[in-house]
Amino acid sequence: MSTTVFSRSLVELIRSPHWDLQECMEAFGYTLEDYLFFGGYPGAALLKHDEQRWSSYMREAIIEPTLTKDVLLMEEVRKPAVLTQLFFLGAAYSAQEISYRKLLGQLQDAGNTDTIANYLRLLGHAGVHKGLFKYDEKLIKTRSSSPRLLVFDPSLLAVASARSKHELLGDDAHRAHIVESAIGAYLLARSQNEGFEVFWWRENNNEVDFVVRKGAKRTVIEVKSGRKKSRSAIRAFLEKYPGSYALIVGSADASIEDFLLGKVPLFS
Repeated sequence: MSTTVFSRSLVELIRSPHWDLQECMEAFGYTLEDYLFFGGYPGAALLKHDEQRWSSYMREAIIEPTLTKDVLLMEEVRKPAVLTQLFFLGAAYSAQEISYRKLLGQLQDAGNTDTIANYLRLLGHAGVHKGLFKYDEKLIKTRSSSPRLLVFDPSLLAVASARSKHELLGDDAHRAHIVESAIGAYLLARSQNEGFEVFWWRENNNEVDFVVRKGAKRTVIEVKSGRKKSRSAIRAFLEKYPGSYALIVGSADASIEDFLLGKVPLFS
C-alpha cells in the first residue's frame, strides 16, 4: 500500500505497509501467535475472536477489492479469473519455491509463463504477494530463476490455506511456512522504506531463506521455526560470498518476536 502526495513542485511516494507486530500489540493486544495468523490488517483485528467472520471479512473487504479493483486500475488484465487463481495459489505456497511452469500447470486457461510473470508483478505492486528472485551476482541468472513466492502479510497465507489458527500454528510444517512468510513480509516492508533488496538462495542441496542486500552490505538469513535445519547452507553461502553477515532468526541471539519487533540489527 502506498500514497502519492502531489504539490506544485514535488511528487513524493509515501509507502504505508501493513501494520507490524509492535503496532498490533499496542493497538489490539496481539501476541506473536495472533500476529502470525491474523497479520497486520487493522480493520480485521476486531474479528479475531471469530475466525469464520474474520476470514469472510478478509476475502470480501480486502482481497476481492484488491484483485477486482486496485489491480485492474494499474493496467488491463485480460484474464482476471487467472489473476485471482494465481493469488490464492501463490498465497498458499508462500515461502516456497515454485517454477513458472508448475504454476502454469495448476492454473486454468493461464496462457503462458509470460502471463504468469506479469500477473505476479501486478500482485506485487498491489502489495499482496510477489515472487522473490534467487540471489546471484549475475543479474541475468537472477532474473531467469524460479520465484520463491511470498505474501506481504501472513494473514493472506492463513486465508488462502483455509485452515484454522490451531491447524496452521499447531503443525510444524505449516507453522514453519507461516513464520517464514511473516519474516519475509517484514523484510519486504522494511525494504520499501529503507532501500534494500530481498532475495532467496539455493545452490545444489544448500538453501537459505533470505538474502538482503543494500549497497555493498549483504546479509544471509535463516529462519528456525520448528523444522530442523542444518547450518551447512549458511556456511556454503559465506564461502561463496565472503564478507556477508549471517543471521539466524529463531535462535537465542535473535528470537522470532524480537526480529519482528525490530530489535535485531539487519546489517552488521
